[in-house]
Amino acid sequence: MALRRATFRLYPNKQVSEKLSYHRQLHKDLYNAAVSNRITSYKKFGKSVSYFEQQNCLPDFKEVWIEYKVINSQALQATLKRVDFAFQRFFKGLGKYPRFKPIRHYSGWTYPSFTGWKVHSTGDNGYLELSKIGQIQMRGKARLWGHPKALDIVYRNGKWYSSLVLEIDDILLKNSRKTDNGVIAINLGCNDAIAWTNGEENGLVAAPRFFRKAEQKNQELGKSKRRKRSPNFKKKVQASRRWKKVQKSVSKLSRKVANQRQNFVHQETTRIISGNSTVVTEKLEVKNMSAKAKKGKRKKQKSGLNKSILDVGMGMIQSALKAKLSDIGGLFVEVPTKKVKPSQTCPKCGNQEKKSLAARTHVCHNCGYTQQRDIAAAEVMLLWYSNNLQGLGTSLLDVDDSSSTSNTSERKNAGSMKQLGRAKRQKSQAPLGDVETPGSNEVSKG
Repeated sequence: MALRRATFRLYPNKQVSEKLSYHRQLHKDLYNAAVSNRITSYKKFGKSVSYFEQQNCLPDFKEVWIEYKVINSQALQATLKRVDFAFQRFFKGLGKYPRFKPIRHYSGWTYPSFTGWKVHSTGDNGYLELSKIGQIQMRGKARLWGHPKALDIVYRNGKWYSSLVLEIDDILLKNSRKTDNGVIAINLGCNDAIAWTNGEENGLVAAPRFFRKAEQKNQELGKSKRRKRSPNFKKKVQASRRWKKVQKSVSKLSRKVANQRQNFVHQETTRIISGNSTVVTEKLEVKNMSAKAKKGKRKKQKSGLNKSILDVGMGMIQSALKAKLSDIGGLFVEVPTKKVKPSQTCPKCGNQEKKSLAARTHVCHNCGYTQQRDIAAAEVMLLWYSNNLQGLGTSLLDVDDSSSTSNTSERKNAGSMKQLGRAKRQKSQAPLGDVETPGSNEVSKG
């Protein structure tokens, strides 16, 4: 059995909406109280408080704060678990020190098991029944329906959502997607979002540029918002009604852009998966690629490139491909970019030649092969996967595809001492001059 999520939009009436907001406030206060308890205990007594200690105190806590008696006990435990998770991330160096959260930064709460709520639906609309709150109409459609296991109630941009965790049969999940046993290589970029090839055909998917198209409107709203009285929580200054009105428009525009990008990603990844069970792409560190430029190093140009990288949604595309391939038992392979250098390598002869980002056409000065740059990079990745990459590519015996989603189809790159010696001779006989190692930013366009 596999676990998958399905999200529905909630439409509560006025009375139920007030109860939802009240429960959200109580969960936020409990979160802050748990954080305060841990900080105070360590500063005053030098003692760390564990999750189980705080969980065991919940009955006594509810005797004093009787308003918490109306909330499901497991939902309260899930809120304390959030606090524990925040501290665990801090101790591992993965996050900042946990802080108190205002209500605007506390999205909702969790029902970790099938208690305190019921869902009346078969995957297409329906209604949700929450204990001590009431019935709420929900709209949406799940791709697959299964047995409900857990529930998140989320408040975002003035709207309520329910995120259901469903247990789905593996066979049903695998048969839910129509696919062929094809192999495709894709290259992600900024000018063209996706360049693809399957060895016989190739093509380009233009970058939709949703954020770029909405950027002017966003700047106008930002300018209008700066003219209004903004909130200052340290000085206890409240925002004006006009500021709140403009902020609502900003949130609406951001939500529209995010929804457009998500829809684009799901459409394109579904199209890719429909004909292929193996996807080969380059290994990208999107977080590093979109990092801010250092002072004095083309900061404005780097900022524009970062916007284009994030506007395409490269990380979203890769995550969606991994998830959908996992459903069908497919294979997701990431080519080691720094070793193979897809954007700098000729797919016909394997010759590596330095290119600037402005050069959008691959022209090999060794064999004369000409191709669109991103498609040529996809061809290199496909040849590398099939072990047919000429020249330097055939000597990459130490490269594996450990990032693939299937353990049953691992490629074995074992080689004899004779092959390793031949590889070293090929490297030593490479053309003189420095061969460029493209940075993450260049790889994004290459």
